[in-house]
Amino acid sequence: MEPALGLLEFSSIATGIVAGDAMAKRAPIAALHAGTIHPGKYLVLVSGDVAAVEEALQAGRLAAGGALVDELFLPAVDPAVVEALRGGRRRSAGEALGVVETRTVAATLLAADAGVKGAEVALLEVRLADGLGGKAFALFGGPVTDVEAAVERAAAALPDARQLVERAVIAQLHPEMRDNLSAHAEFGERVRARS
Repeated sequence: MEPALGLLEFSSIATGIVAGDAMAKRAPIAALHAGTIHPGKYLVLVSGDVAAVEEALQAGRLAAGGALVDELFLPAVDPAVVEALRGGRRRSAGEALGVVETRTVAATLLAADAGVKGAEVALLEVRLADGLGGKAFALFGGPVTDVEAAVERAAAALPDARQLVERAVIAQLHPEMRDNLSAHAEFGERVRARS
């Protein structure tokens, strides 16, 4: 992905498709990724240079009507966020684990970017909506004080405090929990893997 990242989250799949088409037609973006998420929402993610992403987001907002749930614009997205979006996961070897859980995908990506930029931590993973009832979360790892700083910055970056579901910092995560977090994240898959 390119230096800028934009995302629109819609409550209507049809409106999301219309908006995604308008976004692609409006500006010369580098990439567009769109699709459904739980519970019946639609995401459109664009990347490219800052001006093109801003222009595409504007076109998507105009097409959204009342179906826009949340939005995100990161003019200089951290590479760790891009890696996590692509499904990258890191095993936490740090002394602490930080969790930031939000109500929307856009809010979690904003929080993840702010957290990793605000402290010396690793962005371990982002989980986005599917299988989570539309919620999302980011995991940070590193020294306790840095993880605390990352979680605080991540929560503070949210424009509306109601977007935050919960945040937590766990010092010295138990090895059993660390193993569970490093493996498949869905409960049913974890139980089947152990049987």
